Amino acid sequence: MLAACDRLIPAGGRGPGALETNVPVFIDQQMHGDFGHEIYLQGPFNTQAPKELGYQLPYTPQQIYQRGIKLTDAYCRQKYHKRFSELDAATQDVVLKALQDNDIHFADGGENALKAGQFFGEMMSDSKNGYLSDPMYGGNKGMKAWIAIGFPGARASFLEWVAQHNVKYPLGPVSLKGLRA
Repeated sequence: MLAACDRLIPAGGRGPGALETNVPVFIDQQMHGDFGHEIYLQGPFNTQAPKELGYQLPYTPQQIYQRGIKLTDAYCRQKYHKRFSELDAATQDVVLKALQDNDIHFADGGENALKAGQFFGEMMSDSKNGYLSDPMYGGNKGMKAWIAIGFPGARASFLEWVAQHNVKYPLGPVSLKGLRA
């Protein structure tokens, strides 16, 4: 997860990277909390149903990660003779793109319900959530992502700034717990 998050939100761009903002910590805490375990799992599930019909997997989010990581590593070992985390950045990007495009077939590894694109989607969504979350949830360490995008955070009021267009907001973000960046 560390290697994947580092490639999904790399450091050195316009803002901090995923590792600098604790995105993997956020994901880990979510998977070990209620979100990772509590989901309706009383089928029937139709894994071939269109996305518009909602969640159709017989797995909790934590199980999606466990299976997805295992199958991705197996694919990398077979194709590159290394685990995903041992690959160079360019090859990791190729593997992530293949996951996103469903070009890696988890069915070849015995997984018939979970598709590579579903695993990638979960990982990307949780990475974005961790990057932009309030720090009390484990991600966005030091509110660095909020600083980078100019988000004021959970300020009680900034009405006086709403009508001022093209004027930079001068105050740093505030977290839900009242911490200031």
